[in-house]
Amino acid sequence: MDRRRRRALLALALAPAVLAACASAAAGPAPRALAEGVWWVAGSGGAAAPANAGRIGNSGFVVGPAGVVALDTGTSYAHGRALIAAIRATTERPLALALITHVRPEALFGATAFREAGVPVAMHRQAARLMRSRCDGCLAQLRQTLGDAAMAGSAVIAPDHEFDGPTTLHQAGRPLELLHDGHASGPGDVALWDPARRVLFAGGLVENRRVPAIDDADLPGWQRALASLAALQPRVVVPAHGPAAGPEAIAATSAYLAALDERARALVADGTSLIDVPEAAALPAYAGWDEYEVIHRRNASIAFLRAERALLFGEAAR
Repeated sequence: MDRRRRRALLALALAPAVLAACASAAAGPAPRALAEGVWWVAGSGGAAAPANAGRIGNSGFVVGPAGVVALDTGTSYAHGRALIAAIRATTERPLALALITHVRPEALFGATAFREAGVPVAMHRQAARLMRSRCDGCLAQLRQTLGDAAMAGSAVIAPDHEFDGPTTLHQAGRPLELLHDGHASGPGDVALWDPARRVLFAGGLVENRRVPAIDDADLPGWQRALASLAALQPRVVVPAHGPAAGPEAIAATSAYLAALDERARALVADGTSLIDVPEAAALPAYAGWDEYEVIHRRNASIAFLRAERALLFGEAAR
């Protein structure tokens, strides 16, 4: 048997397993109840890859007497479809709104499935502006990383509703508080607070044992937002990535950002060269966090440049 034929037969033999793995990744994990009517759908963490179909971030939904509010729609149309199916398997109440809390691919591109299902999509006006400015490029990169089949049907869509600040959502039939304290982890990043259940969907404002990315962040604003979230004294916090946790996830995110800022300022004061920063800015206490080797190294360079600019121009480091 020649080599080409052996390869063809091997591919045929493996195809069912590969397809099953892809189908499992697209179907996604089962929702987990956090409180009465409050559900979390876990992401895998890590970086988007074919093995996880890009399902790295958390999603969730809140069921009220009048309907369902979904949060963060997944990386693809397929993820959005899976989230809709999970909601419909959990409750017969109608889907009333899909809320995108922050501008990361794992929150955005499943919105096409909600649009197809006639569910309005909402996000902050500043987040929508950021999405329009760059997310076509994000989508193209995901097609390269995950493949055209995994991203089929995915698109950048304009939200049906844009809001400018904190507000109260009534679509579920009980009040849910939409929180926005200004530019923090990114422009227009928001959190959803269920005061009756004391559950906080923190969106991109909080990570759990994952290094938070500061590319779009205003660090002082982020710290102010985290202080506001901590003051709520939530019982459960759903972060952008990582398991649902208690308020300690808020404190840990804040502590990392403070340590990063302090280290960057120290390196600037020491006259460190930018090329040496990723190594010199190591924070061993966080080395076990998800994506430390990638995101922390990038964060270090960004924080260093911002601290350097602040020193040169007499500005506050952002």
